[in-house]
Amino acid sequence: MEEDLDRQSAAQPPAKPRRGWGLAWQILLGLLVGAALGLAASGLARRTPAPGVPDPFDLDGNAVHDRLDWWVVNVTDPLGKVFLRLIFMVVIPLVFSALVLGAVEVGDLRRLGGLGLKTLGLTALLSTAAVVLGVTLVNVIGPGRTMSPQQRESLRAQYGGGARDAVEAAKKARPLKDILLDVIPENPFQEMVGAVDGSSKGNGMLAVMFFALVCGVAMASAPERCRTLIACTEGLNAVSMAVVGFAMRLAPFGVACLVFGVTSRLGLALVPPLAGFVAAVLAGLALQLVAVYSLLLWVFGSVPPHVFFRRVWEAMLMAFGSSSSNATLPTSLRVAQQELGLPRDVSNFVLTIGATGNQNGTALYEGVVVLFLAQVFNVELTLGQQAAVVLMAILAGVGTAGVPGGSIPLIVVVLQSVGVPAEGIGIILGIDRFLDMCRTVVNVTGDLAIASCVGRQA
Repeated sequence: MEEDLDRQSAAQPPAKPRRGWGLAWQILLGLLVGAALGLAASGLARRTPAPGVPDPFDLDGNAVHDRLDWWVVNVTDPLGKVFLRLIFMVVIPLVFSALVLGAVEVGDLRRLGGLGLKTLGLTALLSTAAVVLGVTLVNVIGPGRTMSPQQRESLRAQYGGGARDAVEAAKKARPLKDILLDVIPENPFQEMVGAVDGSSKGNGMLAVMFFALVCGVAMASAPERCRTLIACTEGLNAVSMAVVGFAMRLAPFGVACLVFGVTSRLGLALVPPLAGFVAAVLAGLALQLVAVYSLLLWVFGSVPPHVFFRRVWEAMLMAFGSSSSNATLPTSLRVAQQELGLPRDVSNFVLTIGATGNQNGTALYEGVVVLFLAQVFNVELTLGQQAAVVLMAILAGVGTAGVPGGSIPLIVVVLQSVGVPAEGIGIILGIDRFLDMCRTVVNVTGDLAIASCVGRQA
């Protein structure tokens, strides 16, 4: 089976030879260096000099903390965001051109519909498995029952401001009929403006993808008359990938800066009170990543699981460092075509849709958060209510923006629907960014696993 994959890979354009360390190793090094420096800086900022012992820095803990906060806000975060913005700058052109070309290259409308149905079916299967897995773990571990009232109040006091922002954002949620209707955009260019950062009043990236698919199908129906337009779209795709190539040269440094900001602010202070919650989330994500995806690849895919994970780990590292499925999309497309040997039309179609539509790691997290906070506030959810949480988490995962923190407003909506105080979201906001990094890895790897399975049957 691996030999078949190697022959398929040989048909793809050869990748440029890499000198020295490969990009994946460089990103891993950046992750480790950024995390180590961030933890060291966090420990330094929280230290209290012993009475009577000279402080070698001539600073107390508060002064060090203030200087660290200034350094993160004014130096490392902006440097990391330079790297992300270079990628976000071309996400819309890349998504649009990739989906248009995917539809054009598929050509046959029935085959395109078959690809869509397979992608949708596997996405629903993975999302359901993820949420059920997460809900089961929370019921078994019971992390919310071990937290003391003092810990709850302390966390809510520290992160209550963020909770209020999340609640206000959730109040702007639209009815289901409007969400479904807004998949078809009245003004696709207006949707493009707010799609990347999640500020769109409509469906954002989903609306952009629908517009791209319609354009691609229309071009495929009249290829002779659209030859120039197709060539322009291919040029737009090539330009987008070239810009991403420039940005990826900064990836190790940018990822190091982003991870430094997360670990220096978080440190290890939040781990003890939220240890059970973090354990439930990480256990669920690990089981989904290793067990569920391996089973999926074994049953439906053409790649042995150990080969698959070895070939996609560059995309996994990029997902962890950026916390964004959208920012990782260019890397995923390149990995799918050069490392997994997937046809370009399949990878363009499945991965661009999956970057927004297949968020099963996020769906798992949303289910865990809702049940955890229900335990914290002693809200007993019946089996029917837990089933409703599973369904809403699956649907919310599809609508989550592929940007850092994009799931928080949707979690608040689910909390309110089952009678759990929405302000409780402040309890987990401090640890959310790290867990966002972890669940983005599961989201992106799930996209690549589905693409591998659909590619085999295409």
